Amino acid sequence: MAAKNKAVGGKKKAAKAKARKGPVKKAAGPAAGANPKRVATILAGLDAAYPDADCELKHENAFQLLIATILSAQCTDVRVNQVTAELYKKYKKPEDFAYASPAELEKEIRPTGFFRNKTKSIMGASKALVEKFGGVVPRTMEEILTLPGVARKTGNVVLGTAYGIPSGIVVDTHVMRLSQRLDLTRNTDPKKIEQDLMKVIPQDRWIKFSHQLIWHGRRVCAARKPKCAACNLESICYSKDKTV
Repeated sequence: MAAKNKAVGGKKKAAKAKARKGPVKKAAGPAAGANPKRVATILAGLDAAYPDADCELKHENAFQLLIATILSAQCTDVRVNQVTAELYKKYKKPEDFAYASPAELEKEIRPTGFFRNKTKSIMGASKALVEKFGGVVPRTMEEILTLPGVARKTGNVVLGTAYGIPSGIVVDTHVMRLSQRLDLTRNTDPKKIEQDLMKVIPQDRWIKFSHQLIWHGRRVCAARKPKCAACNLESICYSKDKTV
């Protein structure tokens, strides 16, 4: 009897502990829209709409693209291009940024927002390039991620656009939104979304796919009022927030 009571008591304690932790979150299941035939149709539609899609951050080399991508966080490419047009006249190489005056650089990049954090990232990344990589932006994700302020999104932008290396898929706000609307992923974490996309998008399309989805998000599939009537993917899209 004592053993039985002890077992019952143990179950009750376990139940209470489980209740305190709250419901267990289930992992996102596989996206129904990610079958090869449908993915091929999506890629064909993007090719038809945006055959020349490319990165819209203006740059002349991998280093300039690295700086521009850091500045693009929570900022439009148009604004970044306006800032870098003047910035690159003064700061021409990693050494110039690495040993710049933080106060002056903050003032110069202020229009892009979050200028204090961006200044730290730019100066830190530039200094790391000078001290560890001979002033050259590395060509591997492992190395580029060692730079201060650089995460996978920035790494993918630079490696893909500047070097043509398909290291992964750029996951910005547009790619997140559209990949979910097109049911290519059911995750919300950027890292998990990238992994989902890398499984269904052919590697030789990773770079172009990123640019095309970003272009589509900016021009047609807007966050609040998507222009579904003008979308050539509308017939295969079953997003809940369609406008047609």
